[in-house]
Amino acid sequence: MGKRAKNFGLIGLGMVAGVAASFQFSAYAQKNGAPLPLDELRQLADVYGLIKTDYVEPVEDKKLLSEAIGGMVASLDPHSVYLDQKSFREMRESVQGKFVGVGVEIASEDGYIKIVSPIEDTPAHKAGIKAGDLITRIDNVPVRNMNVDEAIKRMRGKVGSKVTLTIARPGEDQPWVVPVAREQINVQSVKAKLVEPGYAWVRVSQFQENTLEELAKKTKALYAENPEIKGLVLDLRNDPGGLLPGAIGVSAAFLPKPDQVIVSTKGQLPDSNTAYYGRREFYAQRGDPLAGLPAGLKTVPMVVLVNGGSASASEIVAGALQDYKRAIVLGSQTFGKGSVQTLRQLSADTAIKLTTARYYTPKGRPIQATGIVPDLRVHETAEGDMLNALRVREADLQRHLAAENEKKETGAAAKTAANDSLEQQKRALALLKDRKPLEFGSKDDFQLAQAINHFKGLPVQLAKTEDNRGKPAPQPLPGAEHKPPEIKAPPKK
Repeated sequence: MGKRAKNFGLIGLGMVAGVAASFQFSAYAQKNGAPLPLDELRQLADVYGLIKTDYVEPVEDKKLLSEAIGGMVASLDPHSVYLDQKSFREMRESVQGKFVGVGVEIASEDGYIKIVSPIEDTPAHKAGIKAGDLITRIDNVPVRNMNVDEAIKRMRGKVGSKVTLTIARPGEDQPWVVPVAREQINVQSVKAKLVEPGYAWVRVSQFQENTLEELAKKTKALYAENPEIKGLVLDLRNDPGGLLPGAIGVSAAFLPKPDQVIVSTKGQLPDSNTAYYGRREFYAQRGDPLAGLPAGLKTVPMVVLVNGGSASASEIVAGALQDYKRAIVLGSQTFGKGSVQTLRQLSADTAIKLTTARYYTPKGRPIQATGIVPDLRVHETAEGDMLNALRVREADLQRHLAAENEKKETGAAAKTAANDSLEQQKRALALLKDRKPLEFGSKDDFQLAQAINHFKGLPVQLAKTEDNRGKPAPQPLPGAEHKPPEIKAPPKK
């Protein structure tokens, strides 16, 4: 159990501190293998020497080496990153569900910083910033080719201080400038209520250290209010991810058997080939936050709501409940963040976050760059799913880790797809111009209403296509399923 506890980590926080990731804490160890490329290392040393002797002004050794490490790691994929002292500290604050900032999940796209999703009830959300917006300047500093980590640093600061963001919205002629006051962002992980007698709504907005305790508290209160719940909606829309134990625990809360695989990983290192089960040692280091849950959670009919902003940990939960046919997944195709990031500490307060494996659902379906395809495709509103045309997905990110069997469009096909996407974005922006932001769980929540219709056996208004990009949702390729790695389960505790 001790070894298993050490492997607890994070999965991508979309990018409140980046899109995205699952951290596994361990000491850095160089893998024995091919000899070092001496010629290239000599070139690196030569460049270092030239900068030290010939550059117009002196440059600190620490800066040069940190930037070299950062550039090397960042060239791999969007989720691998070097964490300096400040970034490492902010990462640890984020996983606790609190930090000082504006409250956005961001990713890099075409050299700019793109909003994956504003976090609910934060300064960015209240300022009208939307998914798909591009940040072009932060405090009048251009962000062109600025990495995500640097952008996060600039948006963080002291409580009450202001940061000025220049926002470009696709389809609008002029960018707009919005000053945003930084606040302590305390993300409420779990919300729950009875939407009507007999039908419950439970929302997980992010997987944090206290998610399982909150889930247990809120579901116990629901059953105390109405012991005969006939249907439960688990809302994972715009959930960017978080802690892996949280994803395992949330899945285990609803699955009837603890010995069921929740997720498996496959990578180059032997330790990367792992299966995670719904037992307590996989989601809690001490005690059992899920002890005493209402028995009805194991059998109550369920619908899981997802969209293009559902990433990483939320995709693990949706995939597990879908594979075991424990729940119907409703909404639109998820983000597709299915890679594992391992945290390798370089010193007491610096580290690299390195992609080391891919995630697979219990039946071996890959999540990376594909995501979870819902059982019932339902648009966000009765008029359509405008926001999906504006959302960025894993497969849209530059240098993203490819999905198994992924084929990228090139030439004329890629140009046509880009033009179609632009037209879809323009139409979406026109429709969204005067629309108020949707409040999940409200009486105007169309997808939630369709989930309740499903419970009642009433007609569900299905989407004609998967999203507003005009393309049908991809389906799993026949015979392309991956089998989870063969791993001996640790003895039961």
